Amino acid sequence: MAYQTFQQEYLQIPVVTRAYTTACVLTTAAQLELITPFQLYFNPDLILKNYQVWRLITNFLFFGPVGFNFLFNMIFLYRYCRMLEEGSFRGRTADFVFMFLFGGLLMTIFGTFVSLVFLGQAFTIMLVYVWSRRNPNVRMNFFGLLNFQAPFLPWVLMGFSLLLGNSIIVDLLGIAVGHVYFFLEDVFPNQPGGSRWLKTPSILKMLFDTPEEDVNYNPLPEERPGGFAWGEGRRLGG
Repeated sequence: MAYQTFQQEYLQIPVVTRAYTTACVLTTAAQLELITPFQLYFNPDLILKNYQVWRLITNFLFFGPVGFNFLFNMIFLYRYCRMLEEGSFRGRTADFVFMFLFGGLLMTIFGTFVSLVFLGQAFTIMLVYVWSRRNPNVRMNFFGLLNFQAPFLPWVLMGFSLLLGNSIIVDLLGIAVGHVYFFLEDVFPNQPGGSRWLKTPSILKMLFDTPEEDVNYNPLPEERPGGFAWGEGRRLGG
C-alpha cells in the first residue's frame, strides 16, 4: 500500500522535474558502490581527446556525497524546478527542456574558463533565479530567520553558501546564466524594437508537446512570446 502511494505521488511529478531529480539522486547513490566522482566531473580534455562525452551531462547530476549539502541542493532543485514546470512552463514542456539545454550550454562554456568541474549547484541556482524573477511579489521566509521578496532568494542562497565555506563562483555562474535567459526570454522581447531570440526548435516541440486540439485556444499570457505575465504573487511557506 505504501509503495503504491509512493508510486502514485512519484508519477504525479512533472516529467522534466521527475527525470532530472531522479537522475541526480541515482548518480549520487551510484557513487557509493559503482562509480567515483572522477568518472563524472567536467574535463574538456577527456571529452575532446578520449571522447568521454557523458561528462557533459554527469557533471550536472552529481552533488557530492550524501549529506547536508546534497539534501539542501535536492530540496531546492526539486522545489523550484517543479514550480517552474507547473507554473510559467505549464503545458510548454519543450520550452522547459530548451531552457535546460540553453542554460547547460552556457554553463559549460563559462565553466571551462573558471575551471568548475561540477555544475549541478549552478544549474539549481539558475532555476531559482528564473522562478524568483517571474514571481517578484512572493514573500519568502528563509529558515524562519529572514523575510524578503522572491527576487532576493538567489542572493540569500549565495550568502548561505558563503557561510558554509563554499565558493560563491558556482552561485554567481548560476545567477549570471539565469539572468541571461530571463533577459532574452522575458525582458528584451517586450522592449521597443525587441524580439524573441530564444525559439524552441521544432523537433523539441514534436517530442515533448501535445498539439492543442482546440483551434480557438487562447494561450495564457506566460505562454506567449515575451515570457511571464506579471501579477500578484502568493505567499509560500509562511
